Amino acid sequence: MFIAKRRGFTLIELLVVIAIIGILSSVVVASLNSARKKARDARRVDEVKQIQLALDLYYDANGGKYPQALTALAPTYIPVVPVPPAGASDTAYKYVPLSSCTSYHLGVTLEDVNIATENDDDSGAGTAATGCPGGGTLGSDFSGVDPVYAVKP
Repeated sequence: MFIAKRRGFTLIELLVVIAIIGILSSVVVASLNSARKKARDARRVDEVKQIQLALDLYYDANGGKYPQALTALAPTYIPVVPVPPAGASDTAYKYVPLSSCTSYHLGVTLEDVNIATENDDDSGAGTAATGCPGGGTLGSDFSGVDPVYAVKP
């Protein structure tokens, strides 16, 4: 009698396993992409709060006036002015001093509308200030409508 010994897997079994692994990996990659978006948005919101703190320090040290540009904050009030992580359409934080630099509007475009944009300041405040330290007019304020995370003092 002849006894057949089975050694290994058939081609069909291997193809089924490869297909299952491919489907599972595509699900994992899709969920990782949304997690990366949320992480970049969380970083943007955190950096806006850091800039807001540096603006408050500048305001206290400069007689109740905010700077004309964010570059005036570094290195005294913040080590470096942060740059948003890649992924959103805008590559810089939006900053506009208002009311002769006694107020400001600060924001950043997020990749995804989330809980942070529900609790922010969505208004646009009109025209920018004159009479800032350094002088000049910066143009008009930006609209803080979602998906922009925007704050004011």
